[in-house]
Amino acid sequence: MKTLNRKLLLAGAITLALGSSNLLADDKMAMKDHSGPIVNARQEAQIWTTYALSPHLRATDISVAVLDGKATLTGSVADDVQKDLAGAIASGVGGVKDVDNQIKVDADYKKPEHTGSRGYGGAVDDATITAAVKSKLLWSKHTEGMETKVETKDGKVELSGTVGSQQAKQQAEKLAKNTNGVRAVDNKLQISDKPAKGKSANKEDKEKGTVIADSWITTKVKSTFMYSSNVAGSDISVNTDNGIVTLSGKVDSGAEQALAIELAQNIRGVKSVSSKQLIF
Repeated sequence: MKTLNRKLLLAGAITLALGSSNLLADDKMAMKDHSGPIVNARQEAQIWTTYALSPHLRATDISVAVLDGKATLTGSVADDVQKDLAGAIASGVGGVKDVDNQIKVDADYKKPEHTGSRGYGGAVDDATITAAVKSKLLWSKHTEGMETKVETKDGKVELSGTVGSQQAKQQAEKLAKNTNGVRAVDNKLQISDKPAKGKSANKEDKEKGTVIADSWITTKVKSTFMYSSNVAGSDISVNTDNGIVTLSGKVDSGAEQALAIELAQNIRGVKSVSSKQLIF
């Protein structure tokens, strides 16, 4: 339930973000007219887009119709959770005052057959995975400065380019595998003796005594948790003092605790990790 709640919150956040951006764009029009075909179409588009982005609803045949602030939902889903989520998303769109949720729950419901081409939600998922993997590689002390290319298709990540060692190659693959939404990793990284981009500058910074800001470290540790599977990042508190990271909160298992510690230790600038307050 903890994982589902996080996903429900994410869906709600996406809805609000979509609603805010569209409302700003149509602000002048909305002041003159709060109803009409244009407003109805905009609200329908917001609801449909959020359904397409949600991994729980994209493979359904839900139809949306909005008329003067009332959203009518029809179609079929496999369980009550999906029906409730669809209703919550629709009610969260700006201007929607009422939701008539006529969606039918069918335990034997079969998802529409895959057409062979990526849908809108799948394309967004792949782009999100690529960005998350790139960020994690950039923040890691083991893969910093690597000339790596990341591509994702249908949840499969392909890593290509060069790294300086076998350890860096393995670490890059591990970080990619432990990213939300990743189904498989094709590691085509090549080991090269050529210095990684940015290494010389980093060495000079260390010699000058430059210290990475604690706030930067805290932010990157939290973000790494958020992007990673098998770690409930929202349940873990992160504090950094002079490069020493303290993790506190509650995790579900020793494996999750160990992974959280490892991910924190891998962030650039981290000197050590204290996990005495991270319990399970």
